[in-house]
Amino acid sequence: MIRAAVYSYGNIGHAVLEALLASPDFEVAGVVSGSLEPGALGDIPVVRDIDALSNVDVAILCAPSRAVPDIAAQLLAKGICTVDSYDIHTTVYEVHERLDKIAKENGTAAVMSAGWDPGTDSMVRALLEAMAPKGITYTDFGPGMSMGHTVAVKAIDGVKNALSMTIPLGTGIHRRMVYIELEDGYDFEKVASAIKNDAYFVHDETHVIKVDSVDALKDMGHGVHLVRKGVSGNTHSQRIGFTMEINNPALTGQILVSAARAVKKQAPGCYTMIELPPMDLLYGEKEDLIRRLV
Repeated sequence: MIRAAVYSYGNIGHAVLEALLASPDFEVAGVVSGSLEPGALGDIPVVRDIDALSNVDVAILCAPSRAVPDIAAQLLAKGICTVDSYDIHTTVYEVHERLDKIAKENGTAAVMSAGWDPGTDSMVRALLEAMAPKGITYTDFGPGMSMGHTVAVKAIDGVKNALSMTIPLGTGIHRRMVYIELEDGYDFEKVASAIKNDAYFVHDETHVIKVDSVDALKDMGHGVHLVRKGVSGNTHSQRIGFTMEINNPALTGQILVSAARAVKKQAPGCYTMIELPPMDLLYGEKEDLIRRLV
């Protein structure tokens, strides 16, 4: 049994806990949360500090992406393996190198960016490129709620509540529709400008709309369409696609739990999803998996 701690308890933390409880090879060590009260999850321990939990094999980090590198670094230094869904694509490699050094120094392992994008979509892109090494892959998200972008908006001063919707325009280009409830006393135009200039939004067409109730608009469904147009050997016009429509937190939570299974099988260091053997993500005996899946 793998003893896993859920670190932070929002939408993703809730989904991770559900996936852990449904997995036969995991035991929930507890939940680390600054907002939940002890006893809020029944028999599952709720603590403020992970040091209050015993024999944690892996911590599944469900905090906002910008907080993840420092939290992971601290836990890896304690000898606890970590898994996260860090989703800031432009800095994945730098965070990877930082955590890789700390993990190796402390004999631990980390799997980072283990959501669905980056994450399993990264694995699909790698597979598509193996099938058609020369060509172009387009990733179109949505339409749907982006968890990372929504969390980023909520962190902007003056935002009471928020929803960021991703609208695909095709060929990997997206529009961001951001709906916010404004705190009293804040200027909407200044808040909207801060959102549009945030690193999550600055490179996309972004529209900020003030609403009375974000909850009246919220739907956690999302999706992706990946397509590669390329060449296999010397044969042109290969077209390969991958599409899914999903509940965002539920899928992210499940991937994090699968990655938590895989991290215990790795040598010390930090790994992205494309560096993991797919079999390591799965529950079951090697022989059974080969017979069933190959």
